[in-house]
This record gives sequence, structure tokens and C-alpha cells, in this order.
Amino acid sequence: MSNLIQLKAHFAEQVYPDQLGNYSRKKLTKIAAEHGTPTVIIDQDVITSQYQSLVAALPKVKMRYAIKALSNPDVINHLHGLGCGFDLATQGEIELLKSLSIDATHCIHTHPIKKETEIRQAIEFGCRYFVVDNSHELDKFKAFKDQVELLIRVSFRNQDAVVDLSRKFGCELTKVPALVDQAQHSGIRIAGLSFHVGSQVPAPYAHVNAIEQCLDVFKTMPNVGWKILDIGGGFPIEYNGPCPTIEEFCQPINDALQQVDDSIEILAEPGRFIAGPSAIQLLSVVGMAQRGERTWYYLDDGVYGVLSGQMFDHAKYPISPLQEYDLTRGLHPSVLAGPTCDSIDVIDEDIVLPELAIGDLFIATQVGAYTMASSTEFNLYPKSKILWLSGKKELLTATD
Repeated sequence: MSNLIQLKAHFAEQVYPDQLGNYSRKKLTKIAAEHGTPTVIIDQDVITSQYQSLVAALPKVKMRYAIKALSNPDVINHLHGLGCGFDLATQGEIELLKSLSIDATHCIHTHPIKKETEIRQAIEFGCRYFVVDNSHELDKFKAFKDQVELLIRVSFRNQDAVVDLSRKFGCELTKVPALVDQAQHSGIRIAGLSFHVGSQVPAPYAHVNAIEQCLDVFKTMPNVGWKILDIGGGFPIEYNGPCPTIEEFCQPINDALQQVDDSIEILAEPGRFIAGPSAIQLLSVVGMAQRGERTWYYLDDGVYGVLSGQMFDHAKYPISPLQEYDLTRGLHPSVLAGPTCDSIDVIDEDIVLPELAIGDLFIATQVGAYTMASSTEFNLYPKSKILWLSGKKELLTATD
């Protein structure tokens, strides 16, 4: 009997890490039957909850959602309705906002490298604030000096982040005075500083350090007329391991921000924290094979599709069978693979599963951020369907 208890505990930990939350297995199964798989469900209520919890955790900060994380029009429209602004970086993202009748009032253009035509198009949209990190980029704004104000992006390397976003962009702190001087000689207004200490940051101390050093720059160069500090993103979510609550994560950041003068507007660029937990994916077993000691289960989406974040975003998404199984029938070392003809399309090579059958369903969670953005049509497999759950919880929440 004790072995069975241990087996159940092992299975619950590895296969059912509370994937369903408040969702109903029966109703998800019904959705899969009605819409087919693979299907992504984006939950408006989760978007609302994540946004509001971040706003509450950073009361002095104005949010500019990073469109690139999840550019679904329903997501953008809903966040706009909640009062969120936007961090945009391309003409495509501008066109998305225009299609939704969202103007540039609460937008900031954060891409440090741009074509001059892209600058012109963004200004025509109404963008006023842009980000630069080098002298060549600053020179591009001479022709637009009366229409823009610039933020200098500063590099703060952070090896603890899952993705170090200061590797590719950002200037060294020591180069900020020279860029400010170049701008002033060109008649270009410098409005502030920005930084991004990385994606999926495990602790807030890189943010705190960056804030403190930016404040030192403000103090040593008081004649610039600083009015914006952009603290970027990096707020973590839980994939397959624990992470601090957003309140715990933001408390030291809030303490550091108390030193920011009230005349300076503080911005943040959350993407993953808002988008990541908002989406789940339903998948089906389309094939299976015994290879050595492991059973291979082939699903109808994989790392070329919504689970592409395992390749591009260094994220491994919680995934498990949707059905409940009789654990006394045993568990088996298994492999989950995607549908494409490429051998790299493997989701998990070390997962313990019960005996499954073709047609059985899987659920992957936390798949909202940087997943559909990098999804492809490799082998001309169609991309996953996307359903928007617009606050109608009765569609999914119920006791089975």
C-alpha cells in the first residue's frame, strides 16, 4: 500500500502539477471535440488578474505592455480597456494598434535600432518617445528633433536572467554623458533613461541596482531635464519551478523607486507576466511507437508550433494528459514529440506517463508569452487555433 501512495505522489508531481486550475476537464474535452486540436485558449480573466496584480504591486509605475509577447488583438483591446499603454517596436505593431483604433497617447517606441522610414512612420502614428543606445542611432533623429524626445537605453548585464537582454542592446553607463552631449549639440531632447535587466528574472536585485545607478546619472546631470525612467520588464512567472510572488518580487523595487523624484514618470514594459499565464493549449496524441524502453507519443503540435518557446524562449511548459487515469495500472518512461518530420521536434524526452492511446488529449499551460509569436508552419502544418475566452467563466469552470 505504501508503494502505491508513493507512486501516486510521484505521478502527481511529474504529470499533474495542478495544470487545470479552475478549468473543467469535461468542458475542455468538449472544446477539443468541437474545435479540434491543437487549440489555444486565451483567458481574459487571467489577463485582467495579471495586469491588476502588477499595477497593485508597482503603484508608482505606469504599464506599457510589450506587444511582442502576445499580439493577439483581443488581448491588446482588453488591456487598452483596462488603461494599459503599450511598448511597441515595429510598424507591424503600429498597424495592429491602428486597426483597433488605439492611438499613440500612451505608447513608447522602444526598439533601439530603426530604419529612418520606421521612425517617420512611428511619428506619423503619433509616437513622441523613442529609445536609442548609440551615437549612430541618435544621428537618425536630427531630422525629427522638433517632434521627438529620446530615452537612452543603458546596459545592465544580468547573468541570473534566463535571457540576458543587455547583450544585444544598451550602452554602458560611462557612455551616457557623451550621448547626452551629442544630443544637446544636435538640438535633440533627452527625456530619460531606460533599461531591461533580462527576461524571467529570478530576483529583483538587478532592477534595484539599475534603478539606483540611473538615479545617480539623474543627480550628476541635473541640467538635462530628466522626466522618464523606464524600468523594463523581466517580472517572472512560474513554469515548472517556484518563483516569488509578484508582491514579493516588487517590494525591493518599490523601495528603490521611493527615491525617484515625483516629477519623473516611471514606466515598465511587462510582457511575459501578463501574457504567459493567460493561455492553455489542448493537444491530441496522433501516433505512438515503442522505441527501446520508452513509449513515444506524437502530438499534433510541438516545438515548431506553440511550444516553440522551448527553442527560442528557454521556457519549458507544464504539460500533462487531460484525462484522469487509473494509477494502479502503472507508469512508464515516455517521450513526447511534435508532429513534424524534423527529429529536433521533441517536447519532453524524460516524462513518466500512464499507458495512453491515439486520440487522448494533453493540456499545456503557461503558453501565452512568446509562443504564438514564434510559432511556424514548418512542414506546412497549420498553426494552432486560438480561442478568446471573454470573461464567460461558465464555459469552463465547474466541478467535474
